[in-house]
Amino acid sequence: MPKTDIKVSELIEKVERGELMLPEMQRRYIWPATRVRDLLDSLYRGYPSGTILVWEPDEDVETRKLAVESKRAPTTSQKLLLLDGQQRITSLYSVLNGEPVHVRSKNRQKTIEILFNLEHPEGPPVEATEIDDGDEFTANIEDVESEDIAERDIQEELRKRTFVVSGRVMQNDPLWVSVSDVFRKTDSQILKSIGITSEDKRWDKYSDRLQKLRKISDYQYVMQVLEKGMSYEEVTEIFVRVNSLGAKLRGSDLAMAQITSKWKGFLEITEKFASNFKDDENYILDTNLPVRMMVVLATKQSKFKTVGRIPLSKLKNSWELAKGGLEYAINFVRQNAGFDNLLYLSSPFLLVPIATYWVLKDGKEITSNEEKAILQWFYYAHMRGHYSMGSSEGILDQDLSALFKTKKLSELIKKLQSHVKKFELDTEDLAGKGIRSPFFSMLYIVLKEKGVKDWWSGLKLSEKHVGMSHNIEYHHIFPKSLLRDKYNRKDINEIANFAFISGKKNKSILNKEPKIYLKEIVKKQGKEALTEHLIPTEENLWQISNFQSFLDFRREAIVKEINNYMNKFRK
Repeated sequence: MPKTDIKVSELIEKVERGELMLPEMQRRYIWPATRVRDLLDSLYRGYPSGTILVWEPDEDVETRKLAVESKRAPTTSQKLLLLDGQQRITSLYSVLNGEPVHVRSKNRQKTIEILFNLEHPEGPPVEATEIDDGDEFTANIEDVESEDIAERDIQEELRKRTFVVSGRVMQNDPLWVSVSDVFRKTDSQILKSIGITSEDKRWDKYSDRLQKLRKISDYQYVMQVLEKGMSYEEVTEIFVRVNSLGAKLRGSDLAMAQITSKWKGFLEITEKFASNFKDDENYILDTNLPVRMMVVLATKQSKFKTVGRIPLSKLKNSWELAKGGLEYAINFVRQNAGFDNLLYLSSPFLLVPIATYWVLKDGKEITSNEEKAILQWFYYAHMRGHYSMGSSEGILDQDLSALFKTKKLSELIKKLQSHVKKFELDTEDLAGKGIRSPFFSMLYIVLKEKGVKDWWSGLKLSEKHVGMSHNIEYHHIFPKSLLRDKYNRKDINEIANFAFISGKKNKSILNKEPKIYLKEIVKKQGKEALTEHLIPTEENLWQISNFQSFLDFRREAIVKEINNYMNKFRK
């Protein structure tokens, strides 16, 4: 297998000329900006950064474009398909050229804005590299409370970094410069714009650092080229092995690669299917639910070990069933269970048993008792983190086995109870739990289904409100800035200290004391405005000094509300 050294600038030129493409087996561009930041830091320091693997096919194969645009005509007829290096090359093209990344099939673009610290510390990095396994999916609700103390802390921490993702905190600091600008402007243009002239003693140091940053374009990767005569199936096997050994891709990504080697165009089929679900499109594709569901119905288990041996005819038959099952499960969770946003789910696996049960029903109607049983199983499995304890695939396979053998929801519920041990909530379940806990999203669902209203607009809670002012945010009832020196972080950020209100109301409250703004709410809207949010009306509990008593009250109220809600799903 021939190898060649190739500069970052040469790789970028190949992208610009459309000479680098993706085979269908390749997943889309998924890197968060923090990964791009860390890549730039590694290249700036001259650290190893992996290799590039390409294939020059001599057969007609399905291809995909990179998430950035080619703007020049090719200078050669040679087309290279990128097997390993897509995330790095796309990121470098975007940042060094100042060009946005196109997000999937929608007409949306994402700008990757990375800032370079002209005053970064000398020597090796002092910050820890963030590790993102890409498997966490959490609620898309933001806490936007503005706190000067927290902002100063963040600035101090970020000054230890060489690169950061651009954000509000660093916007007014002239010593943080855009990496894209460094590659488009001269030292003089950059430094003089922030008031530094050649007479300034910092000029030489900053100029040297800017030149060192530009040398990233000269960084050399080793590019390995697979031989022309290889078949798509053989290249797929190499792709799977390379990524399996390096643990770079999830099992579902490797399964997709094996499927596309048999079924040309399957990736586009799944993307078209997911696009029907609008706001949940990314979630469905990121979690690879279509592939998982198809494998479940083809093999009666959820693991991908044998996917390469499933005949194409069986894959196609299973896909037709999987589509119907997922359509039902997603619609059920959205409408019947009230999850407007699938990101709230504690695991995407929660959809699989529901979809499987629908397929096993084979067109027969769902009764009222069945609906209640599905909701009971779903809510408790979600809250108790059923697929977050131990081997999630193994637990899912046990559930699927029970369904395929008995076709009974009662068996599914028995399996769940034997695993999580306890259904009903108590106050200990909430103590110390924050926004990443499934109990947090469950509280939101229960309050939303109850018809709880926003304190400003009077609109009921919903993810479907239009307009930034009406977007639902989570709000610290006792602001963090007032508690920081008196209580620990877990208590401050506990579920019991959150309310769901509109962005407009959240910004108007900011860091006011509860004893002030809660009194204003009662005066304008009555005590019901608090009680429906499970907030005590006793004014002494609004005092900072009584924060622990407030948490005790609200834990009890939340537990009672959720347990009462769940009681209606019992037969």
